[in-house]
Amino acid sequence: MKYKILGVTAMVLMVLIAFSAAALDQDNPNNRIHQHLTARGPDAGCDCDGSELCTHLPLVVIDTGGVEIPGEPISEDGLTLEENGDIDYEYTYVTKAEDGSSSIACQVQVMDGEDTNHHVTDSPSLEVDAQIRIRGNTSRRFDKKGYLLRITEEDGVQNKNVGMLGMAPHHEWALHGPYLDKSLIRNYMWYNIAGEFMDYAPNARFCEVIINGEYQGLYVMVETITNGEDCRLNMSMPQDGASMVSYVVRLDRGSSNPIKNIDTFAMYALRNDQMIDIVYPGTGNLTPERSEYIRQDFSDFEKSLYSYDYDTEPYAWWNDADLDSFVDYFLVNEFTCNYDVGARSTYVYKDLRGKYKMCIWDMNSACDNFHFSQMDPQEFQMQYIPWFYMLCKDEHFVNRVIERYRQLRESYLSEDYLFQYIDDTVAFLGPAIERNFEVWGYTFLEYTPLHPYERNPANYEAAVQQLKDFIHERGEWMDENIEILLQYCHESKVKKFNH
Repeated sequence: MKYKILGVTAMVLMVLIAFSAAALDQDNPNNRIHQHLTARGPDAGCDCDGSELCTHLPLVVIDTGGVEIPGEPISEDGLTLEENGDIDYEYTYVTKAEDGSSSIACQVQVMDGEDTNHHVTDSPSLEVDAQIRIRGNTSRRFDKKGYLLRITEEDGVQNKNVGMLGMAPHHEWALHGPYLDKSLIRNYMWYNIAGEFMDYAPNARFCEVIINGEYQGLYVMVETITNGEDCRLNMSMPQDGASMVSYVVRLDRGSSNPIKNIDTFAMYALRNDQMIDIVYPGTGNLTPERSEYIRQDFSDFEKSLYSYDYDTEPYAWWNDADLDSFVDYFLVNEFTCNYDVGARSTYVYKDLRGKYKMCIWDMNSACDNFHFSQMDPQEFQMQYIPWFYMLCKDEHFVNRVIERYRQLRESYLSEDYLFQYIDDTVAFLGPAIERNFEVWGYTFLEYTPLHPYERNPANYEAAVQQLKDFIHERGEWMDENIEILLQYCHESKVKKFNH
C-alpha cells in the first residue's frame, strides 16, 4: 500500500515552522530538543545505490540470535490468548525465556550520524549488549510490539548507562512501536509539547528498527520514567543506610515483585481501586524499610488530600504537592481526552528536596484514539479520576487550571502551533511513513478496533486529519466551556468536605 508523502518539501516546511516554534522555545527553560526541527531531513540526499534500506532517521538494529523475545501474553495453560479464544485485554501470564527469566540477551547497533543517511551495512556509532523484552500493557497484544531495552555490560548483568539518539545516558529505554495510533506521532508529539512547559516529560526520538534481519517499521525511542544523574528526573540519589529516599510511584496494574507494590491510604479508604507500585528506587536499592517509608509518605499526602482540611493550612494538599505540575498534567490529559490516566500509566514523583509532581506517559490513546470507547470532545472527565477528584473541589486549583489553559491556548495548545507541529513532524518522517505501512498497512483494512467503526481511518492521510479534527473541535469547545469546571469547587458542591 502506497501513501503520498511530501518528503521532498520537508526542509521547506521545517523552515516555515522555525519562526513560530523558535519564539516559543526561547522561553523554554528545559531546552527541549525536537528531533523534527533539528535533525537531518528526508530530502538531504544520499549517494548510495538504493539497493538497501536508506533512511535519514536513526537506524536501530537488534540481534537476538534468532531467540524469540519474551513477554507475549498467554493464558494460564500456556496458550497465546488468541489460541485460547480469550479476547480480554487483562492478563496475568506472559511468555518467558528458556531459563524462566523475563528478558533475553541481544546486541544493539545504532546508526545515527548527523550528516549522513543510515544503512544496515554502515559502521555503527553505538554497539552495546542489552537485555530485551516485550513491554506495555494492552499493547502487548498488538502485532507490532513495543520493547524494553536494558543496556548491560558484557556480562549481561551489570547495567551500563549509554546515550541513545542524542538523549542523556541511562541503562533503560523504551521502544514504542506506533500501531493503534495510525498517525504514528501522538507519543512523540505530546511528550515533546508537554516537555516545553512541564518540569519533566520523557524525551523521545523517531527511529527505524530491524530485529533479526527483519524490518519492523517506525519506532519512537523514549526515556523511561526513572531517576538518574544529570538525566531523567534528576532527583537525589539514595544514601547508604537511609530509609528516606526520593521516589517514583505508578498507578497501574502493579508489579510482579511484591516489594514494589504498596497499599496506600486511598486504596484503604476505597478512593482508589487501582494498584500502586514503586518504579524508583529500582529493585537493587529498594529495601523493605524504604518501601514502607514510601507507602507511609504517600499515604500521608493522600490523607491530607481526602480530608476535610484539604484546602486549609497547615494541612492543605499544596504543602506536599506542586500546584503547577498538577495543573499542567490535568490540562494535557484533559485537552487530549487521555482518560486512561487514573487507571493506567499514571506517574507521580517526589524528590526529598521538593514536592509531588506528575509526569505524563502513554499518549497513544489520546485525541479520541481510545479503542474501547469514543471520547466525547464536549465534556470534562479529569475531575473524576483519583486525586484530581479532590483537587477539583479546591477553588484555588480550578481557577489556576482556567488561567493556565488560557495561557497555553496562546502558545503550546494553540491550534496554529499544534497543526504546524503535526505537519512538520509528518514532513520530517517523509518516506519512513511509507516504509512503515509497507509492513503494517494492512491495519487500515484489517485492524479496526475503534468504536464506532467509522472512527477508524482508511489511510494515513485520514489518520492525520482525524487528529487535527479532534484538536480543532476540542479546543473550540474548551475555549467556550472551561469555566464549567468551577461547578466542581462551588460551595454547594463541596461544603460537606470542608472544615
